[in-house]
Amino acid sequence: MARRATPLAPATAGGRKRKAPTLCPFAAVKRARALPPPASGWALTLLVACRVLAADVVDYIAFRGACSGWRACTPSPRDPTLRNHHLRPRGWVALCGGDAVRPDDAGEVTFLHTRTARCLRVSLPELRRYRVVGFTDGLLILLHKRDTTVRVLHPFTRVAVDLPPLGPAYHEVVRNRISMLGMRAAVCDASAAATIAVVVWFPWTPGVLSAVPFGQVWEVIHKDMELLNTLPFQGRLYGFLRLTTKIVQVYPPNPLGPVVAHVPDKFGRPCHCEYHLVESGRDMLLVVQHENVKREGTEPWQCYAFAMFRVDISDRWRLFPVISLGNQALFLHMDRCLSVSAKDLPSIRSNSVYFSVFLPDHVVLHSLSDRSFERPTTLCQVHNMKERIRPSVRPFTIADHLLTYCNHREWARGLMFHEYNGVPRCFDNLWKKIRAQDSQLRIPRTIRGDTKGKDFLRKHRARTRVSWLRTSCASQ
Repeated sequence: MARRATPLAPATAGGRKRKAPTLCPFAAVKRARALPPPASGWALTLLVACRVLAADVVDYIAFRGACSGWRACTPSPRDPTLRNHHLRPRGWVALCGGDAVRPDDAGEVTFLHTRTARCLRVSLPELRRYRVVGFTDGLLILLHKRDTTVRVLHPFTRVAVDLPPLGPAYHEVVRNRISMLGMRAAVCDASAAATIAVVVWFPWTPGVLSAVPFGQVWEVIHKDMELLNTLPFQGRLYGFLRLTTKIVQVYPPNPLGPVVAHVPDKFGRPCHCEYHLVESGRDMLLVVQHENVKREGTEPWQCYAFAMFRVDISDRWRLFPVISLGNQALFLHMDRCLSVSAKDLPSIRSNSVYFSVFLPDHVVLHSLSDRSFERPTTLCQVHNMKERIRPSVRPFTIADHLLTYCNHREWARGLMFHEYNGVPRCFDNLWKKIRAQDSQLRIPRTIRGDTKGKDFLRKHRARTRVSWLRTSCASQ
């Protein structure tokens, strides 16, 4: 029988550490013994398993754990390469506790399935030595705090793939600690081998790097590219060049040039617009947030208007206008964008766009049906950028969690976006805690020709290969 989802723990006071999770690892679940099915039942069992896997990999893991016979006639969900998209936790997003405790300090992450609203709190002790720097299809991309090694972790099967340290590339390309603290990363399909590739880029610093498992160093694939908004889509990475209307293919590098499409110039200057790429269903959507020439009202958010297009990447990147989103709702930000079904999440407004603005309101809800604007977090602001005006308003809504997931800086700090989009300087204790946590990231110094650095890389590759072999043998 499949395990029941563990309910969320009650919220704790700001700054206090959360309790240990009650969800035990999947490997520790006691399975009932059963006789193997007859020959005629093998095909039926495998067909049911394929249907379950197509819906969700977590349900597939629970299905295999029901009895030994089902487990014997179905493939293992532990993919040592993490390249199989069907075995990734698609549709799962990581929630924020809102208690100023980082996931790496708590050693756990709570996940929400956007189609079923199912919550699972998973213990991940591997996070205690890493910083979470990105998500792709539910996979966690981690950066080691001591040696800058990059790791990709499957949160439910606990399969991990290690990549080379970023320290040497930092001293040659980045040279900016603030950019390193705000780095972003995505998982793509490697172009030359049956494995994955990790692509990293840095805010306020041009340059895009990529690496594959068992590789020796990080490769600079774009030297002068500064990305603003990105989208992993069908194993590739696309994005926007900063202060331009150009859509580029970041990875794999396009031999004909990185620019693959242009946004129509009828929306005004790029500095007055925001461009977002978001995956909705199996399509890529382009959302342009531009100035509204028919502005009605005096509120600052009423000067915005939205134009949406479906991007057909198979037909020379043609743009088809989209008038309505149907049951879908979009959450937009420069870090990540998300499309969810309001039919599956009744508290979400359908055919709407959730986006963020600066003061006085951080979150604005725009309905595409009647072109209206709402301020869903007006009564939830904990400060006015000068002093605290009220305690945290609990419980948080699903919209609060989804928008925080799209804003990686606040999520990684354990803070809700609508409460701490901008931390006032008067919050001395919180700022001290943030600076102490950022100081844990240490970037090793490297010297060309230094034998210690070469020995470190050689030992790292050996450890990675041994770990991969153990994982591969365990999955058999």
